Amino acid sequence: MKRSVQKFKIADLNEEWTSDRKSVVVDETPALLFYVDGHYYCIEDVCSHDGQPLTDGPREGNVIACPRHGACFDITNGKAMCMPATEGITSFSVFIESDGIYAEA
Repeated sequence: MKRSVQKFKIADLNEEWTSDRKSVVVDETPALLFYVDGHYYCIEDVCSHDGQPLTDGPREGNVIACPRHGACFDITNGKAMCMPATEGITSFSVFIESDGIYAEA
């Protein structure tokens, strides 16, 4: 049976962020929202290698690194970019509506 897609409001349009990312929750899953080069991206906030949150990991361009062991993930699609991670993480579709920023799960 196919699961229905749900949308979750994750931010207001006029909201000011204190860093290059915002911690959000998408369908009870901790996630990170990014705004990079005019696009919003949202990925699960967990390293697939050891479960460490990516929240404080350094980001360069479209890549965020786990602060614990340095595994890297592409924030545009959740793909694992280097060891020790061998599996990607969930990437959520993000879209804008008149009342805010939403993610689909």
